[in-house]
Amino acid sequence: MLAKIKIGKLKTENKNPKYTVLLECPNGDQLSIEFDHSLEMGGYMPLKVQCNGISKGAKLAWYTRHIEKITVDVFLETIASEVNKKYNYKMQE
Repeated sequence: MLAKIKIGKLKTENKNPKYTVLLECPNGDQLSIEFDHSLEMGGYMPLKVQCNGISKGAKLAWYTRHIEKITVDVFLETIASEVNKKYNYKMQE
C-alpha cells in the first residue's frame, strides 16, 4: 500500500465493524474513506469517499486501480488489518 494512514478509527458497536480513515496519498492528496465489513458478503465495502474534501460517493476503484494498482477489496482489507492491530480487534467469523 502506497498511501499512509494518518488517522484510523474503528467502531464496533454495530453488527458490522465500521472504519473511518484519513490517508495521505503518494501525490500529496488526502483521501478520507468510511467503510465497513459486511459479514453477509464477507468483504469490505466503501460507504463514503472524499479526495481533498471533494465527495466521490462510495467509489474508490478510480484510486486503487490507477494509484495503488490493487483491487478495492485488497486495499480496504490492508487498511482494516492495520486499524484492527491498533485497536487490538479480532474479526469475528
